This record gives sequence, structure tokens and C-alpha cells, in this order.
Amino acid sequence: MSLGTLYLIPVPLAENAEKYSYTLFHRELINQIDEYIVENEKTARRFLKQAGLTIAQRDLKMHDYGKHSRETIDFNLIFSSVKEGKDIGLMSEAGCPGVADPGADVVAEARRRGIKVIPLVGPSSILLALMASGFSGQKFAFHGYIPIDKSERTKKIKDMEFQSQKEQQTQIFIETPFRNNSLMDDLLKNCKEKTQICVACNLTAADEQVHTLSVSEWKKRKPELHKKPTIFLMYVQN
Repeated sequence: MSLGTLYLIPVPLAENAEKYSYTLFHRELINQIDEYIVENEKTARRFLKQAGLTIAQRDLKMHDYGKHSRETIDFNLIFSSVKEGKDIGLMSEAGCPGVADPGADVVAEARRRGIKVIPLVGPSSILLALMASGFSGQKFAFHGYIPIDKSERTKKIKDMEFQSQKEQQTQIFIETPFRNNSLMDDLLKNCKEKTQICVACNLTAADEQVHTLSVSEWKKRKPELHKKPTIFLMYVQN
């Protein structure tokens, strides 16, 4: 018997952003499978309902890979139906599974077991921010979360700035939303005046904002980013 397939199903980045997030295939797929690996069951069930689910919610099987269960997750149990030829889906809490997301571990395990993995088109805040920044899309690096320690953070900022100028490479990074303002302060303090910073905030939401300015310009109009999902990008033009 052939193995089933693991489908990677993106989830909207913001409330009421469904129309920006789904393809026709989403509706077809979610009404063909009834088993999912999810980071947040509530988010996953809401997504499925908004995407056009016709299968009764009570008939869905959800495997939890949230932060409180990852250490004890039983992959033999999770992939037991796939071994029998059944297709299942993987959903993040928001955005694309496996991209700056713990779902990457699930995908890696599926690969080790020889299970076919199919990623679906959907919103990625990292790529959306890059697209809207005006920075180089030919060379870019995603650094994830910036260090919290002040000295390490300063070093990281300066290293990214140096790398951007040397390689003409866009630097992309994030911070926990309640520390966004602090990160912005550190960028303005440690970067050169002509370094370009893009702030992409609340992508796909009704109040989405994407602005690209030099450090000197940002100092005149520092944004309020507290608790707002934000992607930061840096670019140094030679």
C-alpha cells in the first residue's frame, strides 16, 4: 500500500483576511481530508470553517503539536493513518507551516519516513514584506528573532548592516510584538543614517502598513509598533 500525503496548509495572517489567503484548491482539499496536525486547534478549526469546510467539525481528527506537547509528540501515532494511505494536513497558527514555524520539525519527520510533502500557496509575512519593501529580492537572508541581550543585539544589528552593504543583501528579522518599539529604537541608535529600514506591520489586515525610510528619516517619524505583528527589513545601497 502506498503512503498518504502530508499537505502544508497556510493560515491567514490576520483577522478578516480570508479572501487574501485562500485558493480554489484549499476548498477542494479541506473537504477531502479530515485529519490535521495543528499548532492551535481553535485557530485551525476557525480557518477550516472560513475556508468553506462542509465536513462536520466533530468528524475532524486533530493532532496537537503546540508548544506544550512538542516534547512528547508521538510521530508513530500522528503518521499512522498516512502509513495506511490516508492524506493529512499540517497547519500553523498563522502563515505558512514550516517557515519561521515549528511545523518544520513535522515536515522533517515526514521526509525521514518517506512521506510525500506538498506545500500549498498561501500568505507568508516574510515574503509579503520583502515584496513590498523595495529592497533586493535577488539576495536576502531571514534571521528570525533578534537577540534580547543588549550587547548581542547591537552586534547582530551591526553585522547585518555590514553584510547588507557587502553583499547587497536584504536582511529580514522579527521581534516579539511587545518588544517591537525597543528593537526600532536600537536600529535607529546603531545603524548609519543612510541605511534603509522597512517596517511591515499587520500584513493583510485592514490596518496594514508598510513603510521604507532611511534611518535619518525614521528618527523624525518613529512608528508605534507595540504588540503589532511586524517584519523588519534592512538594506544598505552602495
